[in-house]
Amino acid sequence: MKINVNGVGINIEESGNPDGYPVVMGHSLGCSLRMWDPQMAVLESAYRIVRVDMRGHGDSDAPAGPYTLDQIADDVIGVMDHLGIEKAHWVGLSIGGMYGQSLLLRYPDRFTSAVLCDTASVMPAPAIEAWDDRIKIIREGGLEAILDMTMERWFTAPFIAGNSPEFQAVRAQMQRADLDGYIGCVEAIKGLNFIERLPEISHPVLLIVGREDGATPVAASEAIHERIQDSDLVILEDASHISNVEKAGEFNAALTGFLSANT
Repeated sequence: MKINVNGVGINIEESGNPDGYPVVMGHSLGCSLRMWDPQMAVLESAYRIVRVDMRGHGDSDAPAGPYTLDQIADDVIGVMDHLGIEKAHWVGLSIGGMYGQSLLLRYPDRFTSAVLCDTASVMPAPAIEAWDDRIKIIREGGLEAILDMTMERWFTAPFIAGNSPEFQAVRAQMQRADLDGYIGCVEAIKGLNFIERLPEISHPVLLIVGREDGATPVAASEAIHERIQDSDLVILEDASHISNVEKAGEFNAALTGFLSANT
């Protein structure tokens, strides 16, 4: 379903138990709401699930960028307002965890808890330079030029070699990503800097990260964990950046345990 939010057509998918507590979910850069398919079987019986295609991604519109994390967060609030959701759990991975921090800081009364996965709270200068280099590559060769490199950052070598349907599904999401939307969200990521404000967050927060995540390393989640008083950290062994897909069973166990304890 596509709705108009802040002048942008935002695609969402609502499923699960209509009487259940709302869980709103935000995906990684270059993916779509389909990234969360491996979680649906364990969530839909108990929760009202709202998956959001971030602006510039999936079937949402891709307005001219650059975007900001606060702007993307405001899209989520617009979706919740449209659906009449006053309060929800937030689940976000990668950039979804980044603008999830904006949601917790700017709209604290709208969220009961948050699960921030494979994410970070500040973007160091070398990483910003690396993003700029990547933008140059894709402006010349399109997203296909970084497709294999991205998969190698997102998954461990054994998982890639297995070429599972789950791997192929994420790869296909990246292949159909919008170039301008991708770049607009990269610009948002480059502005990430919530680390000094993290102690303001009083929500229960679960951090999940793959041990082999090279995109947002374990140290980045540890830095968030140290600064949010009511937080827990789960490290998934033999998983990289898209840990909800690579280690779905372990991820789902941590996710459902946390949501159950905080609903």
